[in-house]
Amino acid sequence: MHTLPDIIANLRNEVAVAVSSTLARLMVAAFLGGIIGLERQHRHKPAGLRTNMFICFGAAMFTVLSRDLGANSGDYTRIASQIIPGIGFIGAGSILHSRGSVTGLTTAATMFVVASVGMAVGGGLYITAVFATVLLFISLALLGRIEGHFALRTVLHTYELKGRDAESMMREVNRILEAEKLTMQSVHLASADGTTRLVFGVDCERAEQNFVSLRLHESNVFSSVQELPVTEHE
Repeated sequence: MHTLPDIIANLRNEVAVAVSSTLARLMVAAFLGGIIGLERQHRHKPAGLRTNMFICFGAAMFTVLSRDLGANSGDYTRIASQIIPGIGFIGAGSILHSRGSVTGLTTAATMFVVASVGMAVGGGLYITAVFATVLLFISLALLGRIEGHFALRTVLHTYELKGRDAESMMREVNRILEAEKLTMQSVHLASADGTTRLVFGVDCERAEQNFVSLRLHESNVFSSVQELPVTEHE
């Protein structure tokens, strides 16, 4: 027959094991999410180190809570099942639409996968979580470079043009872009002291960008042609 001190000692051991296991899972989740977050932070993406770390940690936390709080009721999947629509809501906020151009898809997809990594860690599937993290990191780091090297990714190029007549400038830009079946985006037109300033963006690949840039510089309609920083689509 177990004495009271023995029962208390056994309870302490069980609590210690449970706490250490839970803390270990949360720490691993934060670490794996931080690895992906560092890559995103290095490339100056909206969802960086803290965002991915919190998503992975939170997904693991909810998975652990779902297991512990729902163990007695038998419906322990209810909390964990709400992680997916929750992450979908956050991911939707990272996707931007502007005149037919879409950015942030890779960021949203990354957050979705990071959440699944957190759920795997919360469920104790460490090998699965580590494998997914390594595969995701390689995909983000290498595939992006491959797309850039082979010019497989469309990029938003922004130009600043100056001239005298706004109508002739617009007509000339449209003529150049129509040759490559491209259209202007986010057009800003302003005139001051007899000079018209036209700023616009165009989604195109590297070969198309070279053609547009060459034709703009060759045209005598513009007194000045300047290329502004580009925006990558993900």
